[in-house]
Amino acid sequence: MTNKTVQGIHGYGSKHWVGDGFPVRNIFPSNGVNNEVSPFLMLDYLGPAYFPPSETPHGVGEHPHRGFETVTIVYEGVLAHRDSTGSSGILNPGDVQWMTAASGIVHEEMHEGEFARRGGTMHGVQLWVNLPKVHKMSKPGYQSILNQDIPVLDVSDGVSARVIAGILPGATGPAKTFTPMNVFDVKMKAGSRAEFELPEGHNGGVVLLHGGASVDGNSLKGEAMIAVLSRKGTGISLSAETDSSLLILTGEPINEPVAQYGPFVMNTQDELRQAVEDYRSGKMGHLS
Repeated sequence: MTNKTVQGIHGYGSKHWVGDGFPVRNIFPSNGVNNEVSPFLMLDYLGPAYFPPSETPHGVGEHPHRGFETVTIVYEGVLAHRDSTGSSGILNPGDVQWMTAASGIVHEEMHEGEFARRGGTMHGVQLWVNLPKVHKMSKPGYQSILNQDIPVLDVSDGVSARVIAGILPGATGPAKTFTPMNVFDVKMKAGSRAEFELPEGHNGGVVLLHGGASVDGNSLKGEAMIAVLSRKGTGISLSAETDSSLLILTGEPINEPVAQYGPFVMNTQDELRQAVEDYRSGKMGHLS
């Protein structure tokens, strides 16, 4: 097995609030990492951030998306979601929400009411996944993936991986995707090592959420960092200096133009203008 090589190591590029409930560090694309991780568009690392008790839940209110998918992984805290398709759900620690905006969806993401009233720590990530042109105007959809439905593999002594999407020898992730990809949620104990088999030709990255780890000898220490991987090669070697939390992301690249305006990701400027018009005219729906 020839390992993929590390093409670059990047820290987060911006730090900001999403609504009043999500202080995030953007791991890409604000740091210049872009096409080399296609089909992934964006990754925000939320918190960890403590919120004192509040009778009014924090979060981000009604807003639209078109042309891609959002993937939310909750580590701590409780989120409440509802959208214009009529879907709603509660995300507890370990749960994953995989929302396909496609032709257009309007939704809100808030701290769940009881969690807001008692206060606590919010901690998670949100990943944006591009859709190929042929699927951008598909029907919107929503996958609620509960923690207990995500297979966990003991990769080696002290290393575990939750397989959210794709295939790791021994497990297949529950998420249904439009293009081939892998999303692995990895925990490593200090001093542990592991080898991961990954697809030839996939773009990819190893994201350090927190801790200290090395990717084929390339050190990542701290929080909110990414090691961008080469498309060539079929594996990586990881080692942990301290207890570490990581995401391994790989995907078949979507070799199409990307046009983005805020929450809309299409292929052309004309399509973006149409998306804005459709949202303003109510064609993506609204929350009742």
